[in-house]
Amino acid sequence: MRYVSPLSLIAGFVLDTLYLAKRVDLLLTNALLFTYLIIAALIILVINLIQTGRLRHPLYLKALPLLPVVAQFAFGGLFSAYLSLYSRSAAISLSWIFIAALVVFLVGNERFAHFYARFSVQMSIYFTVLFSFLIFFLPVVFHSIGTFMFLLSGALALALIAAFFAGLVRLMPEIATHRTRVARTIAAIFILFNISYFTGVIPPLPLALKDAGIYHSVTRLPEGGYQVTGESVPWYEVFLRYNTTYHVRSGENAYAYSAVFAPSGLTVVVLHEWQRYDEGNKTWYTTDTVAFPIHGGRDGGYRGYSIKNGITEGRWRVNVVTVYGQLIGRISFSVVPGAPPLPLEVITK
Repeated sequence: MRYVSPLSLIAGFVLDTLYLAKRVDLLLTNALLFTYLIIAALIILVINLIQTGRLRHPLYLKALPLLPVVAQFAFGGLFSAYLSLYSRSAAISLSWIFIAALVVFLVGNERFAHFYARFSVQMSIYFTVLFSFLIFFLPVVFHSIGTFMFLLSGALALALIAAFFAGLVRLMPEIATHRTRVARTIAAIFILFNISYFTGVIPPLPLALKDAGIYHSVTRLPEGGYQVTGESVPWYEVFLRYNTTYHVRSGENAYAYSAVFAPSGLTVVVLHEWQRYDEGNKTWYTTDTVAFPIHGGRDGGYRGYSIKNGITEGRWRVNVVTVYGQLIGRISFSVVPGAPPLPLEVITK
């Protein structure tokens, strides 16, 4: 197990990242996650039936030491998929805490399988994965995002975990003694989720920033694509989208391009917030806000752009946000005077 567990962790994460968790609205992705949730619930049920003496057959007793490993597999599959999905949507500057928490859960899942034998741990982790699932599953189902969808996800998660606990107590009345500890733990997790959401720590799934950049021109092509003209950047800035140097002549405009993924059937409004850093006050202030609707379904994301007329020297950033203020992604760059170095790159998107 010392070698199998880490290898299975890596293999499962690669599988989820490359094949199963590319889109939150895929039937395969949600079917897999739902299956993991069912397996985890069944294992919790069986473990406690054995521990309370309801299942006495020698075969069940022999299988008891292996059941936490099965729970570990189910929870590990959920956490690795969540890490892949949430990190695709995350603006790391705000959401790194939530992503780091998922990493801790994922690694801890592989390291401390024996904790799954404890009922309070079983219920708290199950509530965590259930709430995390509903946060993006309900918007996919109802084609809507926002605060109401998040609150509905929390309410449904509480209702389902309460029904699950009540069902377990009906079968095994003695586990009712865990009610206070389980309730306190779940309440703490619920509060933490809400704080994370309203402070922007939880990424705004099911939306995800697929592409973004700052360019000298953006033109929509007759066939529906976009042609952008920009300066060459080091290979790593293509992925990180920060610290880009943007050369500008006096009075020249800057173009912010973004492609935001949304599930099929979902139409929402996103904003481009143009912000400049005030060196004197050490703060960012918004100079322009441009709103436009996006329509879900395209793998590469719905494309759009905004223009900043007569951009000036200094540190700039463009926040791609929802109308609820959630940060989908960010383009950071520094504007310096002068003609851009040639040749400029022309890319069709």
